[in-house]
Amino acid sequence: MPETPHRLLDQLRPDLRLVFVGTAASTRSAELGHYYAHPGNRFWRALHEAGITPRRYQPEEFASLIALGIGFTDLCKSGAGMDHQIAAETIDVPGFRAKIERYRPRTIAFTSKKAASLFYGRPSSGITLGRQQRDESLPEIFVLPSPSGAASGHWTLEPWRELAAWIAALDVQHQQTSS
Repeated sequence: MPETPHRLLDQLRPDLRLVFVGTAASTRSAELGHYYAHPGNRFWRALHEAGITPRRYQPEEFASLIALGIGFTDLCKSGAGMDHQIAAETIDVPGFRAKIERYRPRTIAFTSKKAASLFYGRPSSGITLGRQQRDESLPEIFVLPSPSGAASGHWTLEPWRELAAWIAALDVQHQQTSS
């Protein structure tokens, strides 16, 4: 089966402050080639409202966030659609772990409990929002409520604010150790 040309390229480089990790691109994001591109998706608004970015970016500007130390990837790079439409065999947790080993970001933020559950190999019901228990072999991990309009019943900005506070504290710590 040929790999679909409609997929989002990783936006990664070594030592990023933060990498957002989704399950897979939405159909709209895959069509446009921009992360979190559906107009009903709260991602870009939440990023700014929580204080992670200095202004509200638009989906087509996603590549410019690398200058802020923010990257993007998904657990499935070949499929697109809603989580329930993504074929289980296309979820590549080992490939994602290899990217984390290679690029060593300071923090990972899963943009849904579903993405985190696939990574951890346990049901979404067993995943809590916010900062996760530390595993020394991995960067700090946060789980955020899905910004998708389809998940609006579970929406809260609070875990995004927790992530913003964590990133700000890490930035201060990083500046102190590098000066």
